[in-house]
Amino acid sequence: MKLQNQVNKIFDVVGIGSSIVDIVAHCSEEFLIDNSAKKGTMQLVNEKEIVGLNRKISISGKTSGGSAANTMASIALLGGHPAFIGKTNNDELGNFFAENIIHAGVHFDTKPLLNSYPTARCIVLVTPDAERTMFTYLGASGKLGVSDIDGDLIKKSKILYLEGYQWDIPEAKGAIIEACKIAKNSDTQVALSLSDPFVVDRHRSELLFLIESEVDILFANEYELISLFELDNFDKAITLISGKVNLANITRGSKGSETIHKTGSFNSPSFEVKDVIDTTGAGDIYAAGFLYGYVNGYSLEDSANLGNLMASEIISHFGARPEKSLSSIAKSHGF
Repeated sequence: MKLQNQVNKIFDVVGIGSSIVDIVAHCSEEFLIDNSAKKGTMQLVNEKEIVGLNRKISISGKTSGGSAANTMASIALLGGHPAFIGKTNNDELGNFFAENIIHAGVHFDTKPLLNSYPTARCIVLVTPDAERTMFTYLGASGKLGVSDIDGDLIKKSKILYLEGYQWDIPEAKGAIIEACKIAKNSDTQVALSLSDPFVVDRHRSELLFLIESEVDILFANEYELISLFELDNFDKAITLISGKVNLANITRGSKGSETIHKTGSFNSPSFEVKDVIDTTGAGDIYAAGFLYGYVNGYSLEDSANLGNLMASEIISHFGARPEKSLSSIAKSHGF
């Protein structure tokens, strides 16, 4: 499968997703108890709750985040040319998000909200045993609308990349449909990440319709794919998805990844990691590796292998952003 009509395509991939600032803080077990937090979970909170928690912690680090934003940042760190569309507020964290993701090498110029919902944030509390407990406030990220969709940016991109999490945000659905229309009229391929099995459960019929009508490239893990078809058999799910998209990439943890294309499918083995620390962001960075290879003319096999290699870096430490040079890792393995 080759990219067609790439004249005037300035960007490799443009992502649309939630603009979230990840805030990391270390805390005691007692702190979790005092704040009624269930250890190791993620819970959505309102503005009052996130502001109150923010006041109680001592921040040890922060970065621009969100599923699609992490994928775009990793494409940039591989040497690619990505862009991102996502909503922030014109506040301190919104300005930080913009500066941080631009510094990573991602084109970002979505207009922020003014004097409204604060910028989204995820407070990650790390206890002495290295367990992470997360509180997420979606805020401004949930206010992405049709007017935020930069049609010119999509026309100048080889691939439009969408995160499934957006289907939990009513305002974002119209924006996603508009973006897909522009992409289809501009020879820009549409890629979708299913994001989470629970997202699939909540929006199965809508996501299936989107996949069948708009999506060229699908990214999912095996649990998301099984959920999509309400099955308990992975091989049958593979058979069903093969007729709905041109290309599907399904991650399977230590089993590597399965790539399904027009004439068949193949498995790409995972790279051995001595100590798996945290699988958060593995799917995001797999997509980054695959898409970087794909837009640069790599074979499907090499693109999938690059995706698996990138995933092996992210699961070796905490956090959804790489700690080592992705381009150096890629080069050391012949990519």
